[in-house]
Amino acid sequence: MPLPRIDSTNYATQLAGKVEQFKCDFAPFAIPEPEVFSSAPEHYRLRAEFRIWHQGDELDYAMFDPENPKQPVMVEDFPIAAASICALMPRLKARLRGSQTLRGGLFQVEFLATLSGELMVTLVYHRRLGEGWELAARDLASDLQVQVIGRSRGQKVVLDRDWLLEEFELNGRRLRYQQIEGSFTQPNGGVNRQMLGWACARAAGLGGDLLELYCGNGNFTIALAPLFGRVLATEVSKTSVRAAEYNLAANNVDNVALVRASSEEIADALAGRTVLKRMKDIDLAGFRFSTLFVDPPRSGLDATTLEFAAGFDHILYISCNPQTLRENVAALQATHAVSAAAVFDQFPYTHHLECGLLLTRR
Repeated sequence: MPLPRIDSTNYATQLAGKVEQFKCDFAPFAIPEPEVFSSAPEHYRLRAEFRIWHQGDELDYAMFDPENPKQPVMVEDFPIAAASICALMPRLKARLRGSQTLRGGLFQVEFLATLSGELMVTLVYHRRLGEGWELAARDLASDLQVQVIGRSRGQKVVLDRDWLLEEFELNGRRLRYQQIEGSFTQPNGGVNRQMLGWACARAAGLGGDLLELYCGNGNFTIALAPLFGRVLATEVSKTSVRAAEYNLAANNVDNVALVRASSEEIADALAGRTVLKRMKDIDLAGFRFSTLFVDPPRSGLDATTLEFAAGFDHILYISCNPQTLRENVAALQATHAVSAAAVFDQFPYTHHLECGLLLTRR
């Protein structure tokens, strides 16, 4: 896929085209008119990464177009990035240019921002980092008022902490999320809030208990938990589970049981086919699940999880891949109908589109 061409005046037109394609793709399932949640046309992305291109004493941010992968594209500004990242980029570059300790062996810079204003910079090197680098990096972090992480092969140097704290308001609640460096976080913060709002609106009134697969750092878990009696949330990544535990405590959410397990393991455990030691303190028999919430990887739900999902009254499905979502909906067509639909433009100026469906048992 080529580098996106940014023309904010054309944003509404390109989004309309993606929505029409979505409606065409899902027409066989007689879905209701989808709600459309647009992005800010600029400064929407909370994550960005660039190669560092060295030419003599010069140092620049660079990207590579997959259609011409050997030719670097120098980046002077990056209007899709959060305004805080855009403001930091020239300041950081000037500091790197002026420090041989910080620039030597540097080949990549990664930025992470939050809606609440925190910033992190990860500097990635071809060389091992020593005490001299750490002293220079501490000065950099202090001057720029950001968190700084240093990485090289087999090495990670954390100066203060390797996470940011995101905070924003949703439905009258102030939500807090620990976002750990290197782990997945939603890249478009504004659209993420709209996704959470839509999911909460669809879940309101469903009642019973909730099973959530692929919960990550608890992005949806924290928002949805008050709408259900109890929640069983599952995730395979140790890092994400650790963040989710922090986030449950930070938000005073006490009706969630969190377990590190795959969707297949949970399906087997709930069917009584296996016993997971990690779930020995969880009373599975006490749950009365009405709803399954899934936000799977691009590959969608596997056959085992689809068979398992068919047993739920409601399936709230967030997808980053309309194609695999369509395949999954087709597999569930005999048991479930689509009762609500939405599209979320997480990635403007690209063909990617995030989707949401509420499927209800026929």
